Amino acid sequence: MFEADVLDVAQRSSTGALPPGGSVDAWVRAAHARYAPDDAGTVADYIPVLAHADPAWFGLSVVGVDGRVHQAGDTGIRFTIQSISKAFVFALACEAIGHERVHERIGVNNTGLAFNSVIAVELNGGSPMNPMVNAGAIATTALLPGSDAEERWSAVRDGLSRFAGRDLVLDDEVYRSESGANHRNRAIAQLLHSYGRLDADAEESVDVYTRQCSLAVDAHDLAIMGATLADGGVNPVTGEQVVSAEVCRDTLAVLASCGLYERSGEWLFEIGLPAKSGVSGGIVAVAPGKGAVGAFSPRLDAAGNSVRGQRACAYLSRALGLNLFASARWVPGTTGDAR
Repeated sequence: MFEADVLDVAQRSSTGALPPGGSVDAWVRAAHARYAPDDAGTVADYIPVLAHADPAWFGLSVVGVDGRVHQAGDTGIRFTIQSISKAFVFALACEAIGHERVHERIGVNNTGLAFNSVIAVELNGGSPMNPMVNAGAIATTALLPGSDAEERWSAVRDGLSRFAGRDLVLDDEVYRSESGANHRNRAIAQLLHSYGRLDADAEESVDVYTRQCSLAVDAHDLAIMGATLADGGVNPVTGEQVVSAEVCRDTLAVLASCGLYERSGEWLFEIGLPAKSGVSGGIVAVAPGKGAVGAFSPRLDAAGNSVRGQRACAYLSRALGLNLFASARWVPGTTGDAR
């Protein structure tokens, strides 16, 4: 998936801020130009309406914690957020009911299986295992405060809108298409209910989850949402404190271990950033203290992750010094404690 020649990009230390704005603009344009011709992968079709996406669409956006925006390509094309919503709903749940309760109810360990696996639930005694697979996401949505489904839906929509810095709108066509094809999610919810792992009605929880996945965003929105997690929960565009810094820490930790499903280890090894993907072709990758990358391209690999998006994130991680695990030798006389 990750080309060896990407390693030719200048390797920077992950410490410090993003490079000057002009160089970030140049690197984003270079990443877009490099991978726009890449036609690997296929457009998702298990949700019928998603199959209509143009496979040529490709947008990249980088937003720094200072609010600066750097982008190239189709960054204004709207698509549904899909599974990327899981990361931000998890953050909202942690903010609402606390780290300990969400940890106990949902879990934080990778299943090593597909995102919609039923077997993973059965093998783990009914535990969803983590909030980034469908079972965990449905259970997380059910944890949000509210006396009924409509109140929980309002909490989801309003919370994700605050992350994006604008009012997000439901894509009714996608919602209807998904509602007619989400039989597996309904089965997962009933299974969770049978194990006592669901805090709300199973059918209502699936419906709210389906609606949250059907909110329309673009690559720029994803970058702002990710940059909010990078900036201790403060939206760098609106200045609003959306969630606490502690919630951001917890969310980024789960994304690092589980955000790319069964490919999470490979992603972290090659790219070194907490990230989340969605079946519409979106990816958000977060560099704490620096900013975030929002990518959109609907051609997916076998695990359901955008091919162009992954490759562009790998390129930008190296070019902009985003990798959390990159380091540089300490030189006497520079900043840092004396040895």
